[in-house]
Amino acid sequence: MAGGLAARVVLAHQTFFNPDEALHYLLSVQTSLALAYKASLTTAHPPLLIVLLYYWRLLGNSEFVLRLPSVLAGIAFCWIMFLWLQRVSDRTTALVGLALLCFSPSLISLSAENRQYSLLMFFCTSSLYFLERAIRENSAGMMLFSSLSLYLALLTHYSSFIFALTLGIYALVRLWTSKPQIRVIAAWIVGQLGALGLCAFLYVGHISRLKSSGLPGEIANTWLRASIFHSGQDHFAAFCARNTIRLFRYFFSHGTIGVLGLLFFVLAIVSLLLDKTSHQDPRNPTSRQLALLLGLPFLITLSAALAGHYPYGGTRHDALLAGFAMAGVSIGLTRPWIWKRWLTPSAITGALVVCNLFSSPTPPYMLPRNQNKKLMNAATSFLRKSVPAGSVLFTDYQGALMLSYYFCPAKVVPFEQPPQPLFKSDCGDYQVITFTQTLWSFEATIFPKTLNEMQQTYGMGSDATVWLFQAGWIDETEDKWIAVLKQYGCHEPRNFGPNILICRMTLDGLNQQFALSN
Repeated sequence: MAGGLAARVVLAHQTFFNPDEALHYLLSVQTSLALAYKASLTTAHPPLLIVLLYYWRLLGNSEFVLRLPSVLAGIAFCWIMFLWLQRVSDRTTALVGLALLCFSPSLISLSAENRQYSLLMFFCTSSLYFLERAIRENSAGMMLFSSLSLYLALLTHYSSFIFALTLGIYALVRLWTSKPQIRVIAAWIVGQLGALGLCAFLYVGHISRLKSSGLPGEIANTWLRASIFHSGQDHFAAFCARNTIRLFRYFFSHGTIGVLGLLFFVLAIVSLLLDKTSHQDPRNPTSRQLALLLGLPFLITLSAALAGHYPYGGTRHDALLAGFAMAGVSIGLTRPWIWKRWLTPSAITGALVVCNLFSSPTPPYMLPRNQNKKLMNAATSFLRKSVPAGSVLFTDYQGALMLSYYFCPAKVVPFEQPPQPLFKSDCGDYQVITFTQTLWSFEATIFPKTLNEMQQTYGMGSDATVWLFQAGWIDETEDKWIAVLKQYGCHEPRNFGPNILICRMTLDGLNQQFALSN
């Protein structure tokens, strides 16, 4: 636990915000709670994190302070998962699961970010843990805690709908076989009705608006395209196999160990289904009930991806599945014939060391060394020293988020939906023009048109100079992108690591280049 917490604290302290983190903070900077809630409706997530940050930012607005709730929730999630595993299996399995959760590179990264995922996993696991206690102890109070935890999960991230369905089915099976007191069943029914009401409120008040705006479709056709099934383009079996492997690679940030983790997870499901050992205490879950609980969320998420409603694959949007995945892997690892003959704690430790030292996470991502705060400090210092007052900074949406947090005294990014294609705003002694027509970042194929549109909209002459600023998830084909920029006067690009780019661009010959591109 101490090692897992230390890893999260160090990462949260040493790295600069990614664009998503900056967005969440900027949305919370409002003059009232009502405005903070209204601002949260412009994102693809429920409002809880923005509301939390609205109050939390009063303690400070540094990266570490703003990330602290996620750090604490991330390590608390590991602990609650350990307690639950210890109840439904044994202490050895629970300790293996705790090690996997504490030192999974993807979970460390998510816990060190100002995002919803650590809170989501903590609330979901708490709901599962309290449900288990409610059934074992015949406690309506514990069932109440389970429902409250579920409500908080639903208000944190929409993948919690998958968890709510999973937990509802599992609870029905458990209540049927354990036969608790009527008051416990009544408390569960009331809690489920409350959850349904909350889901309806979120759908009417937020999800339906997102669907009408077209944002989910735009996301599904850009960076989450590989995680959504496209009929006529993807093959069913290949999609299922490929994306399940990508998912476990994401959890372990390593291809080979991710595949091994998947094999042990499958072994756990099969061994649980084949286990016919009778349990004397009906209040304990049977092996088959555990298999149902561990496998069902994967099947539901995969079904949602096949229907085009939710991503399934190597993406943080499936972080909810991490707890179930690591629990299954730990059960598979501690099967007696494997544990005694092939595996030792040192082998598991070695695998986790390899995952962290030689990590290869699924894109888009920023390696910690490329996200060091010193790089961002150097970039903003360069802007202040090298860019003359009155200059125009030209940026994409994610770059505008970073400028708003690290450089400008005010927000230079529009939040309304849909935003205007070009958004001009003041940034101290500078002006910022933000291009918002594409999702998050520039696209090389339409960049000439983008520059031409900016030049015509703001009456810039052919001798005008702008400073391009990019920060965040810059395209993997950076060399090709630099070649495109050099066509427009960006002869001396300055990189501050692979994820921050600044260059001075002269618009000489822009019309000629634009004509050639057409």
